[in-house]
Amino acid sequence: MDGNMLADFNFRIIMEYLPLFLHGLGATFLISTASIFLALVVGVIACACRISQIKYLKYPAIAYIELIRSTPLLVQIYFFYFGLPTLGVRIPEIQTGILALMLNSGAYIAEIIRAGISSVDEGHIEAGISSGLNYVQRMRFIILPQALGATIPPLLGQAIVLVKDSALLSLISVAELTRCGQVLTSERFMPTEAFLTVAFFYMCIYFVLKSLADWSQKKLIFREVY
Repeated sequence: MDGNMLADFNFRIIMEYLPLFLHGLGATFLISTASIFLALVVGVIACACRISQIKYLKYPAIAYIELIRSTPLLVQIYFFYFGLPTLGVRIPEIQTGILALMLNSGAYIAEIIRAGISSVDEGHIEAGISSGLNYVQRMRFIILPQALGATIPPLLGQAIVLVKDSALLSLISVAELTRCGQVLTSERFMPTEAFLTVAFFYMCIYFVLKSLADWSQKKLIFREVY
């Protein structure tokens, strides 16, 4: 940004609309937090079904994961927002957005966890079997704790993707950050001020999550041995 562009940038408008942007930031945070938590639950369940030997669990999980990963998130959002009401199911905009983000991210989380499970030492699993642990107990006490520990960095990376993807919810009128930029643009026709402010807040969220991912990766890899 050169000096002339900076001189033309209207900081007064940004301060005037700051409460709106802070409200949008709070909405983005709440939507993202709820979606990430629910996506983790869905991902764990989908992964457990995906690696199960029971075909009635395995094949529906494979179908869900492949369907989600092969279609754009925007199509999924539109399906839940416009398609479900035609089937007699009506969900408010925010819940629709959380549902779409949860199911979308859950499919990717399932594959991340599956990769983590594949990295678990076979000897640990065999030890659990010899100790008399059944499948559910082995998953709970041996496999999942190790898999989740190994996949924290990629899971945080997926959380970053989810936060950025939440911008698509502006297309169904959810009052999150990007929607706030659209409001400012429509009311004052100042797209530069509007979307640079939106980008600034997304960058703040990104660097917080990235720092958390970097910190967790160092804690997992560089451990002192006493």
